[in-house]
Amino acid sequence: MKKYKKKIITTNNRITLGLKVHQLRTEQNLSLVELSERTGVSVSYLNEIEKGKKYPRAEKTAELAKALHTTVAELQSAELRRNLAPLGELLRSNFLQEIPLDLFGIDLLKVIEIIADAPAKVGAFISALVETARHFALREENFYLVAMRAYQEMHNNYLEDLENAIDSFVSEHKIATQKAVASDVLRVILEEKYDYSVVENGLEAYPSLSHLRAIFIAKQKKLLLHQQLTDRQKARQYGKELAFNYLALTDRPVTSSVGHAATFEQVLNNFRANYFAVGLLVSRHGAVTALADIFAQKTWQPEKIQQLLSHYDVSPEILFQRFNVLPKFFGLEKLFFFRLVHNTATNSVVMDKELHLHRRHQPHANWLHEHYCERWVSFQLLEKLKQLPPLATSLPLIGIQRSRYFGTDDEYLCLTVARAEHPPSTLQVSVTVGLLVDDHLKTIIKFWDDPDIPMVEVNVTCERCPIVGCSERAAPPRIVEEKIRQKAAQEVLRKLLET
Repeated sequence: MKKYKKKIITTNNRITLGLKVHQLRTEQNLSLVELSERTGVSVSYLNEIEKGKKYPRAEKTAELAKALHTTVAELQSAELRRNLAPLGELLRSNFLQEIPLDLFGIDLLKVIEIIADAPAKVGAFISALVETARHFALREENFYLVAMRAYQEMHNNYLEDLENAIDSFVSEHKIATQKAVASDVLRVILEEKYDYSVVENGLEAYPSLSHLRAIFIAKQKKLLLHQQLTDRQKARQYGKELAFNYLALTDRPVTSSVGHAATFEQVLNNFRANYFAVGLLVSRHGAVTALADIFAQKTWQPEKIQQLLSHYDVSPEILFQRFNVLPKFFGLEKLFFFRLVHNTATNSVVMDKELHLHRRHQPHANWLHEHYCERWVSFQLLEKLKQLPPLATSLPLIGIQRSRYFGTDDEYLCLTVARAEHPPSTLQVSVTVGLLVDDHLKTIIKFWDDPDIPMVEVNVTCERCPIVGCSERAAPPRIVEEKIRQKAAQEVLRKLLET
């Protein structure tokens, strides 16, 4: 007797077959009841099939194919016809399944159902998205990072479960977090509790990997470190490795940066491990106390930020990541964070990190190779770094600005710290936290109207900025000029049609 290999049914198989059944049924003006009468399959089960929740057995599939005037092979094919073809391409890429829809309370099958209800319109929209992604060379990991930012924004970038885990870890290992946590303390835990082998200059023999700070070789439980890492950079790497183990995060990147993530789970777990590491280096209790003291001052005192950096012996970026306590403990929810990286070798500036809470604030990343507005304090500090001798650029420059966004009533209190990147390289970095100036902020931050804080009108990019006589302009306002030309042409057309 001939044996047939059992077909392995995937989510995509169920979704694709369900879409085909739904499409063929509606094209033939059949109701679910009529299709049920033709096939002997219950209405409820047909409904489950069309929604991608059930996959019928071979004999039921044959009945469906006969009733819908098609073949079993066509129903089981991965190819979708005509207006559903773009969705088929999306399903085959596994992109929809990698988006963390469950984190936002969204059912993947519900998304598919919505798409199936308006296939022509949604298909065209998906095609446009795919073509746009190709045009701007957007890769899968770009979408993962966008989804990751959405996850952070949804939680106000503050995760209570991780905060509690950090507190538990600190308590279990009796770590003193009132001051800078020594990297050796974390390394000993890593080696003794989790059997790690740490190689201090582990990447020295691999010049092509010099852009990485660390690599984890899972089979040997070996952590290879870049030879030029500072003590604090080592502490952060140790903290992340401790997090992967303590939190049991198994699907993880093996390099210090997430790079080309295979799954969204890797991006999420990398974020959680980094969050844990930052929480080890700067305790939330200490951060809240220090920020409360800074905000209580009647005048802006940059030396207090410097004292905070020195007290915990951390980089400006780690300190600003710990400003995630602002929404929960100070009610300052309308804020943004971004990082600018200036490559002195190419004189290029990119915004490689950003986060917006409660809405998309200004400024934001631009992937169109436009020139960011250089009136923001972040650019001004990077410009100052250019003028300093190499040995002085490792010291942080601290600045503040009240930034009024052009053409709106939005005003932000922007705090920026800039310095050269470590290990020594051609990169200079500025990190900025911007807080929307509203009535609540004015009650919390007493120095918000310090007359020594400059007020500056700002925009996003030079190409889209109509500000006249700007001495900082790096490029002509071509987008603005094009809009003016289009408006003039439309006005001429309107008058012509009225005659």
